[in-house]
Amino acid sequence: MQLQKIYSALAFLAVAGTSGCMSTPADLNLSLNRPTAQNKYVVKVHALADPIAINKMHAWEIQLKSPSGEPVPNARITVDGGMPQHLHGFPTQPKVTRELGDGRYLLEGMKFSMPGWWEIKLTIDSTIGTDKVTFNTLISQPATLARGGASAEKSF
Repeated sequence: MQLQKIYSALAFLAVAGTSGCMSTPADLNLSLNRPTAQNKYVVKVHALADPIAINKMHAWEIQLKSPSGEPVPNARITVDGGMPQHLHGFPTQPKVTRELGDGRYLLEGMKFSMPGWWEIKLTIDSTIGTDKVTFNTLISQPATLARGGASAEKSF
């Protein structure tokens, strides 16, 4: 019985250890402009710092529109995310701190503690309804944000 517990623990550790060493998916979508899961919103994000320094606080801007292209005011946006390969979240607690007008919001408290694949997960709630979107970013050393296609745009 004791030997079976040891084997089970070793098997668990082997699986858990390799999950943190997964390679980044080759087809990872790096677009920073996309619809939410239920298509209630179209969301665009960009970092206000360029390049993004590892272990430095920085801010992002979120642009929120309806599917017809109208800016969405008075939304409540919560932030989550982290490194899926390492099974940890952000080292900070990023928050949307204010609305900037025209459906734009300021996201402060972002910090990437190491290079690699990071997810930024937003939950959006407004009069349109609640929906979610996840953005993928690749932070390299020295810290630069890997961007795909139109996501390299600096302004909306």
